[in-house]
Amino acid sequence: MLSKTYAKYIQSLHHKKFRDADNVFIAEGSKVVMELLQSPVFSCQQVLGLQPWMQENEMLIRASYNGPLQVIDDFELEKISALTTPNQVLAVFKKSKQLLVNPKGKISLVLDTIQDPGNLGTIIRIADWFGVGAIICSDNCTDMYNPKVVQSTMGSLGRVNVVYTNISEWLKKNEHIKIYAAALNGKKISQLKGITEAIIVIGNESKGISDEVMELCTEKITIPKVGHAESLNAAVATGIILSHIVQ
Repeated sequence: MLSKTYAKYIQSLHHKKFRDADNVFIAEGSKVVMELLQSPVFSCQQVLGLQPWMQENEMLIRASYNGPLQVIDDFELEKISALTTPNQVLAVFKKSKQLLVNPKGKISLVLDTIQDPGNLGTIIRIADWFGVGAIICSDNCTDMYNPKVVQSTMGSLGRVNVVYTNISEWLKKNEHIKIYAAALNGKKISQLKGITEAIIVIGNESKGISDEVMELCTEKITIPKVGHAESLNAAVATGIILSHIVQ
């Protein structure tokens, strides 16, 4: 039986200030939890799951995790879950340490005020798909440990280094590398094939890239528009751009 105190503690981790206070976050769902358990980046503190799921996965869990396992009932999982439809298992992980990012010889992403958790999670997953190992987020981007972000990454959080910093200062330190700004007008992305070193800046969902950051970019790039939509979703735009750049 899950204690009321521990249930309230997990519920508190739905909120950033409590995640920050204890330096932990929650992950939910079989795929996400199993991926993060196998990642060397995160340390798991507790796994809580439904009886059938625990029985089916215990041997696989124990291959990478020796900590406590707790069987809970459906109603208990529903109480602590951040999901509309709870998914069999929830785990508590320690946050990873922020690592330095060296963009030399690589494709790196910089995100300027991405605030939608689904967008950030999907961008992390897209970066993982294209082998982009680092994402540099402005300090006002949504929290990478927001439950919706963690869920949207589908486990890619353990393979992509996400760092929060003052991106203007970071770009100034790396001005020797070409910095491309995703914009509504600029060089067509089809002309960018074969690039092996670059920084790609993706802007806010509604406002785009801030003027301060745009001034630090070397060149604007654009996804040519054929129809009448005003703009593209930030995650969709990231995927299209990387599909042209990464060979």
